[in-house]
Formats: sequence, C-alpha cells, structure tokens
Amino acid sequence: MGGLLLGLFLLTPVHAAPPGFAGIKAAHRPSEAWVLDRHGALLQTVRADPSVRRLPWVRLDELSPAMINALIVSEDKRFLEHGGTDWRAMVSAVWDNLSHGSRRGASTLTMQLAGLLDPELARGAEGRTLAQKWLQIRAAQDLERYWTKQQILEAYFNRVNFRGELAGIRAAALGLFGKHPSGLDKAESSLLAALLRGPNAKPAVVAKRACGVAAQLDAPQPDCRRITSLAWSRLSGTPRLEMGEQLAPHYARRLELKPGQSVRTSLDAGLQRFVLGELRRQLAELAGRQVEDGAAIVLDNRSGEVLAYVGSSDATSAAPEVDGVGARRQAGSTLKPFLYALALESRLLTAASPLEDSPLALDTPSGQYVPQNYERDFKGWVSVRTALGASLNVPAVRTLVLTGTEIFHQRLLDLGLTTLDQDTDFYGYALALGGAEVTLAELTNAYRALANGGVWRGMPLARQGREKASRRVFTPQSAHLIGDILADPAARALTFGLDSPLTTLGWAAVKTGTSKDMRDNWAVGYTPRYTVGVWVGNASGAPMHEVSGVTGAAPVWQAIINRLHGSRPETAPKAPPGLETLPVRFEPAFEPPRSELFLTGTGQTVFSLAQGAATRIHGPGNGAVLALDPDIPPERQKVRFQARPPRVGAVWQVDEQPAQGEWLEPGGDLLWPPRRGAHRIRLLSPEGQELDAVFLTVK
Repeated sequence: MGGLLLGLFLLTPVHAAPPGFAGIKAAHRPSEAWVLDRHGALLQTVRADPSVRRLPWVRLDELSPAMINALIVSEDKRFLEHGGTDWRAMVSAVWDNLSHGSRRGASTLTMQLAGLLDPELARGAEGRTLAQKWLQIRAAQDLERYWTKQQILEAYFNRVNFRGELAGIRAAALGLFGKHPSGLDKAESSLLAALLRGPNAKPAVVAKRACGVAAQLDAPQPDCRRITSLAWSRLSGTPRLEMGEQLAPHYARRLELKPGQSVRTSLDAGLQRFVLGELRRQLAELAGRQVEDGAAIVLDNRSGEVLAYVGSSDATSAAPEVDGVGARRQAGSTLKPFLYALALESRLLTAASPLEDSPLALDTPSGQYVPQNYERDFKGWVSVRTALGASLNVPAVRTLVLTGTEIFHQRLLDLGLTTLDQDTDFYGYALALGGAEVTLAELTNAYRALANGGVWRGMPLARQGREKASRRVFTPQSAHLIGDILADPAARALTFGLDSPLTTLGWAAVKTGTSKDMRDNWAVGYTPRYTVGVWVGNASGAPMHEVSGVTGAAPVWQAIINRLHGSRPETAPKAPPGLETLPVRFEPAFEPPRSELFLTGTGQTVFSLAQGAATRIHGPGNGAVLALDPDIPPERQKVRFQARPPRVGAVWQVDEQPAQGEWLEPGGDLLWPPRRGAHRIRLLSPEGQELDAVFLTVK
C-alpha cells in the first residue's frame, strides 16, 4: 500500500504556482449590497446574489481566538506543524478504513482550502478518487509553499460553507448568532467548528459533535448543556444577515444593486427614522378605525432629491411588502389645486370669483353625475379661495366645466402623473374630485412643481441621479396664487377650522384628500424648501372607518414639516411680478371683505352676484328621470324647479306653456306637480328670452 501511495505521489505532475492570496481576497464578492444615506450611514441591507449568503472578507486578526482554536482542534490539530499534509493522520485513517470499514478522512485545513479554491478538487457526492486525493495533496503542498499559515487560515474562514447558504465566517456568525466574528465565545465557536463536518446535520447531531470539540479546548471549557441549547435555538430558524436598523426596504428595491456594492443615496437616516416613527405612531392611534397601512416621501424642492422614503409602516401592516409610495391609489381632492391653477392662469376665474356650492347634476354617457361634498351639505356662494381651501366638491366640478376636462387631463399628464393613462372620457367630471389613480411619489413631485413656481422636474432616486426632464406647467403667478390659498388658514376654516393638523410653525401650503368610501386619505404640501406627501389607508383597498385626510395623514405631514424646519420656520415666498393685491367685498356679503391677490389685469374690488352671474336652471338636472310613487298622494309629489341666482320676473315653462305650481321665491324656485311623459323645462327672462332649458322624463 505504501509503495502504491508513493508511486502515485511521484507520478503526479508538478502544478504551476497556486493562485495568489491577494488575488483570492480581491475576488471575494459578498452576496449582499448596502444602501447608505447621504452621510454614509447604513440604511438597508439587500440580498443581491440569490445563490449564496456571503458577507465582506474578515481578516484573521478580526477573528475571535476561540474560533481559531476550535477550528484547529476540530479539523487539523497539527496544522501549525505540517507542510500541507498530515501523513501520520493519513496513515491512521487508511488503517481505520481498511481494518474497521470506517470512512474517516484525513484532509488538513490546507487540503480543504485547496478544494475550496479549485472545484475539481472538491469532494463530490461519491467522495474523491485516489488520484483526486493526490492532486489535492499536491495542491495543498503548493499552497504551503507560497502562502503563510495565517493566509491559509484567513482564506479558509472566508471560503468555507457553514450551514445552508451561509458561506464564510462573517455570514455564519451574523446569521446564526447576530454578531461579528470577533465576538464569538467558546460555545459558539465549538458549534461553528462542528458544523464543518456536516453543515446541514440535525441540531442534535451538531450539538454532540460540538460538545466533543469543546472538551478539547483550554479551560474553562463551555458547558455542553449550553452548546446543546444553542444548537436547537440557532440551527432551527432562518438565518438573518441584516445587522442594525433596516429603514428603507422599499426604496432599496428601486435601486439597481450588484453583489458587494455600497450605494450612497440622497436619503437622510435621521429623517427616515423620524418619518417611520411618526407613521407608526399615527397608525397605532388609528388602530380602532380599520387602518393598517401608510407611506410618506420627502423631497428637496431645488434638487428633487428624495430625503425620506417610507413605503410601509411594517409594524401594523398585513402587507408590509407593498410599497405605498409607488402604489396606485385614488387621488381624492389632491388634484384640485392643479385644476384651480389652470382656471386662474386661463383667466376664467380669480381667487375672489364667486362659485356656487349647491346641488348639481351633469349629464354623462353613463348617466347623471351628481357630486357631493365630504360633509354631505352645501355652503351656498363661496369664493374660489374658500372653495379650494375648504375643499368643496361642487365648485370644483363647476370649475372643471369651465376649463374643459381634456385640457385638465393633459395638464395632469404634464405634471408627471403617468398613471392617468386612460382617455379623458374614462375619467369624466370625476377627475375634478380625484377620481383617478396616482402614486404618492408622482403626486408629491407634482406639488413640488407648484413649490418651484410652476416648473416640473423629474425626481432622481440616487444621490448621484440627475433630473431627466423639466418643463413649465403653470405660470409663476398662478403657482404662487395657489400656494397662497393653500397656506391660508382662513381659506380652509369653513371645513377644517382655524386650528388643525394643517397648521405648521411657519409658512406651508397643504392639501388633503379622501377617496371614495374612505379607502385612501392624503396630505400633500410644501414649504419653499421641501415637499412632503403622506398617504394613509389599507394596502388591501378596504375602507377605513371615519378617517379623513385631516385626521389620518395630516398629523404625520404636520410633524414632518415641523421637524424639517425645527426652530427656523419658513416665511412666505416672495410674489413674482405680474400679481397685484386689491381690497375686495362681496354683494351680498357671503364672505367678509378682505385683501385679495390677482393676476395683473384681472382684479376687481366688488363681486356682485346680481351683476355678473347669469341665471341658470340648477334643478332638475338635464336628462333627469323621475318616477311617481303610487303609494303617495299626487298632491304630495312635487318637483322643485330651481333658478340660480333668482331673477325677479323670470318665467318657468313646461312644454312651451307656463308652468303651473307654487312659487317658493319670486323669480326663483317653483314646486311643479309632475305628470307622466317627456317634458322640456324652460326658464325665460321677463322679456321672454330663454335663459336655460333642460329635459325631464316622468314615469
């Protein structure tokens, strides 16, 4: 036998020099990538290589001495003495295999490393052939000739597999014990050393082997009971390689990351942590109202950099993987500022123009569209400033009728709201009230365009990113006017009061929104320096219980704005040229006198309903279909004809004949006893001119 072994050794061709230690270390590629904040602090660890779990290289002097000793005791007791091959151990192993039929090996640490570096020398499922064994021996001797013992140990620790996907000592120490390899104690080191003989063995088997390793260590030796407890607790679960806080998982998914890469982003770890904490706190308070999800994003107005990006609270969510910043949700009233900006710059309205908040029915291809306010009541005549600030729905729909739906739809696309990808008819008049899906990221960036004087710019994700496009969407004057309204506490007092979560320490423009059935609510707004968007709802789309934008998302928005500016609140931005301030009053006085801001050339000081408003039919809606109830006496069933504003001497006609009925207001409303059939309802001036007409069917 000895002659055969010697012959194989002498016949084995001499190998070229083994790969250099420096090259092996340089080629080491972790499986993870790391997302850093703008200051270099760790935000998120991301697995970028699905085939293995490997972390950065560990130097030998970073290893716990207990781990080094446990490895040598377990795998190669004479490692520091031999030249790559432990001939005494090998002869003993051959004798045991022949005499007792065992399968004992005698590979030294150097021989094992040779197999780790060269796949052709690695042990297969059927073991190694005798020729492969000798090739491994020769490779080990070459390593010992060119490498130091310290380099061999260091490379071994970084290349060997410990359990499952865990490759290398850093991944094993963090994945199984949640610590750096320098902190491994004797019990943990014994367990890791025992894993090398059977990485995927059952905990009981590994524990028994580890106790044997521990018994060979210098005193004091770890207790076998603790080792057994560690084996069962640490080898039964799924290893985690994330160390420290994991603050931005959804943001990290939007980056193109490669194994071993560290990417510095524009995010601020302190701000990210604060936003996440505020979102979790608010969702905890809303727990009894069927709310479990939320998201927030913070943008720098000038650069467009993302300073905070929280896609989910994680703590309360049943779907924490859903990215609320990038998910499509109904916009609610958050689109209204863009609608009024369009109307203002088109000079169709001014901030003081009267709009009527009263019942409205509009014909659509699918039937009548009848908008309602959030509070299910109507305020009567209001100015544009109040209509936007108080977020009244009917005036917004009336404004959309003035601007035209197609023009408004195109303006929203110009603002980067790419999710509005249906044709205009699909949205109809509901577009004024946010009957379209947007993402929080794109919506917040659209508000940033208002903050930047009407110029929209792309939103770079990484710190090194560049804005890909820019375009002017609104004039500086109309953008400034909208910001002035959205920052005016008096304008929103009709709905929200003077003291609400929309009030901040300094100047800030903000708009809330609540979608149909309270499935989503929003608070989006800006200061001269930052734009902040917050969404609260349920990833499943389930409705919330009595949660609006001001009670759901606004408190988080307010906290973020105050945190951003701290002890230096923002002042109002300077008005651009092309605006003028005039005193205004209303006749009748549906709002108190005030100073108002106008585009130059559009200002007036008196707004009289009697002078400028044409009388129109406000009810019944054109195309309305009414059904008589046979269980109600006919004299109790009346249709109310409504004229707004009332006009003394006006005349109602039904089918070209004077309408019979009861006048409720001269020149205004009339109660008409309906009769079956199709009818044409006309409103005539005292001079007999037609002011308006609608069609009505009674069944």
